[in-house]
Amino acid sequence: MCHNCVAAAGTAPSRRSVTRLLAFGAGLTALAACTPDGGSRPTPSPSPSSPSAGATPSTATAGAETSAVTSPTAAETTTASVPTPTAAPTPTSPAAGLAQQHSLTDPASPWLMVNKHRPLSPADYIPADLVQPNVALAVSGEAAQLNSTTAAAAEQMFAAAARDGVTMTLASGYRSYGTQTATYNSYVASRGQAEADTASARPGYSEHQTGWAFDIGDGGGACGFQPCFAEQPAAVWAKANGHRFGFVVRYPWMFHQITGYYYEAWHLRYIGVEAATDMANRGIATLEEYFGVEAAPGYL
Repeated sequence: MCHNCVAAAGTAPSRRSVTRLLAFGAGLTALAACTPDGGSRPTPSPSPSSPSAGATPSTATAGAETSAVTSPTAAETTTASVPTPTAAPTPTSPAAGLAQQHSLTDPASPWLMVNKHRPLSPADYIPADLVQPNVALAVSGEAAQLNSTTAAAAEQMFAAAARDGVTMTLASGYRSYGTQTATYNSYVASRGQAEADTASARPGYSEHQTGWAFDIGDGGGACGFQPCFAEQPAAVWAKANGHRFGFVVRYPWMFHQITGYYYEAWHLRYIGVEAATDMANRGIATLEEYFGVEAAPGYL
């Protein structure tokens, strides 16, 4: 999730965070079309280079990312019409046939739900099994780490992508509570809290702190943490194949009113092969809908 990324293990704001704030200040008209207040939304034309819309629930056909407090800072292309999602999802539940159920509140659970209504507990949680996966790295230090389960799945996914001729890099992995605090506070100091909440997750609210999530980059380095990343080979491949290894695109196109974040084609979240495949097969786009929890467009 780039809205709160930092370079390597440092505390400076990420390229994606800086990109968002610059784009916000520039007032890009294309981005204004995606406001979460029920205003008009773009209906992009299909493009051979655009990723497919993918499986989505009946209430909408794609999803988006960033804080729902102000105008968004990401505009993407899609190959399907985009009706407006409802502010709150219709609760669903995982298929009864799943072999194993997991906690939605335990930070060590692959089904942990973290969003703007559901902070980590404890807020300064540190995974006990952080490791550096054997994959191509675009970062170092803590940002190159994941919990051991996610790392093993990432190694399998990156290898499968490589066999298909697609190179992925690990662009941002684990992020500690301290790192997140410094990053968020730097935005508050320079932009105020309202704008900070559109660019950086508050401390204790970031999936990156759990070790279950990470951002990918494309082997060519193109469009890192930018809207155009959705069209890069790594993003297209991950969207189509990530469920085979237990991953979902956590913040899909046009679901910001549910997830609280606009589209991040690079942010992958591990929930296990069975659950991720079940979501894909049933056309459910967000974890909020899949696990039947309330939408979290903004902080409580």
